[in-house]
Formats: sequence, structure tokens, C-alpha cells
Amino acid sequence: MDVVTCHHLVRTFGSQTVLDGVDLTVAPGTILGLIGPSGCGKTTLVRTLLGIIEPTSGDVRVLGTPPTKFSSAQRTHIGYMPQAPALFPNLSIHNNLRFAASLYGVRRRGRRRRLNQLLDFVGLADDRRKLAGAASGGMQRRLALAQALVPDPELVVLDEPTAGVDPILRARFWSYFRDLRHAGRTLVVSTQYVGEAVDCDVVAVMCAGRIVAVEAPEALRRRAFGGDIVELSAERGWFTREEVDKLATEPYVISTYRTADGVRMVVEDAATDTPRLLGVLQNADVGPVTVNQITPDYDEVFVAIMREADAASCAVPA
Repeated sequence: MDVVTCHHLVRTFGSQTVLDGVDLTVAPGTILGLIGPSGCGKTTLVRTLLGIIEPTSGDVRVLGTPPTKFSSAQRTHIGYMPQAPALFPNLSIHNNLRFAASLYGVRRRGRRRRLNQLLDFVGLADDRRKLAGAASGGMQRRLALAQALVPDPELVVLDEPTAGVDPILRARFWSYFRDLRHAGRTLVVSTQYVGEAVDCDVVAVMCAGRIVAVEAPEALRRRAFGGDIVELSAERGWFTREEVDKLATEPYVISTYRTADGVRMVVEDAATDTPRLLGVLQNADVGPVTVNQITPDYDEVFVAIMREADAASCAVPA
């Protein structure tokens, strides 16, 4: 059974549609990255999955139940890390965690062991007595993650957990997330950092309250450009217009354009089509040619998908 299912999910606030027919499934034991520009509806979707916001229409189920109908016991199967950590600054790191355990109804028997495990997991065991208000921003974020994990949840929902943190801590968080996935947990992670797509099992791209793409990271690259990107450069330093036009007529070539160093093109499959390209150029007596497959970064991928989805319509507040 899928951990999350959304079918034609709509949420409006007055005359404004913030979630516009969202369809989404999240399989068990995966990391789903929910990626999109600020104001695209990510936080509204996250809060709807948690039962904080009720859908206007459509169907949403989390662990088989509509979130607004969760019992107290069912809620302990879900961990939530909000954008702004909910901490008591005058309590120690350990006592903040103890308070979270009491809210989740964690039994006293075994509670100390569980909290010690979590402090070790997020690297705060040596700082357990430090006041939360005196802790660094990064430590507070790690404490917030530990709080979300107190009930040992099946599903962990994290709303922009790496926003504003340095690259080292961001990498550390994603190491935590992979460890949780390897332990069988399912994670939904919303983020504005497009490059974090590579760390996800599945990426859902949001635009204007809609999910416009749901793909594995590598498949997302192919979807953005319609195939694989390869770059050809000739030892002589150029290709003639006739040679480029000849390449463009090949049935497996999707698009072609010149670059300063040669010609770049999108083909159906780089592994299969590269020998074909070389064969065409060899017959044209071009001389030695080098072919390199280009791997676009996820910023480029994201821009391409947004253009396809009409980026001008993405200004919907979350």
C-alpha cells in the first residue's frame, strides 16, 4: 500500500486556488523530494498531508486514512519537522526532546534509551545540557529533526529542513535522511534547493499549485530536454552548416544547435546514438571527432521544466 495518495486534491482560500488538482503517490521506503519555487504550494500540500489543512475537494490518504480523521494513535506514526523549529529556549536540548516525547505519549519505560539514541543520531549527545536558546541554528535544526523522530514514525514529513543552512550541514541532513530510508522509513521532503533532487528517490516538481512532473532524478533530466545531451567537437575546430544540417536530419536527433566548440544536440539515447553520429560524420569526411555526453545540473533541468509548465503562472502563495 502506498504511504501517501492524493487524487485531484484541491485547496482554495477564498477565490485563490493554492492546490490545483494534485495527483501524487508515495511508495513505502522512499524519499520523495517536493521541489518548486517559493509560493508554489509546497507548504500547503505538506500541511494537508498532516491534516492541519482540510482539502476543499479531492481525496488524500496518508497511511490509508484521510489526515483530518487521524486518531491520536495514528498521528504517532507520522513525524513532522516544520520550517521553524518549535523549541523552548530556556530548556536544555535534552529536556526539549523529553517534552516532545511526552507530547507523543512515549512510555516512560524505554524513553531514556530512545532519547539517547536520537541525540546520538543527530550528533547532539555531547550538547544535551546546553540550553536550546544558546544553541546554534544548525543545532536547533538537528534538535527539531530529533523531535520529529521521537515516536519512531513510519512517515517523516520535513518542510524545507535545509533552508538557510550551510552546505556542510545540508549534506549532513541528507545523510540522516538516507539512513532513515535505509531503516525502512518513508520521507517527504519539501525544498527550494533544486540540486537536492539528486538525493531523492523520486522528485515531484510543483508549479502554481500543480505537480507538473514526478520522476526519478535521472528520468527528470531526460524529461526536461526530451532525451540525452551530447556535444561534438571536431579536431579541425568547426563544423560546416551543411554538416550540422545533415546531423539534424537523423531520425534519432531531437534538436541541434551550435556552440563555441562545435555542436550540441539532444538525442534519444546517447549510448546507442553516439556511434551513429560518428558514422555519419565519418562518411562526411570531417576528420577526428570527439563526442561527450553532457549532464545538465538540476538548475537547468528545473528551468526547462518550469518553461514547459509556463513559469509565468507559478506565482501562487503557499
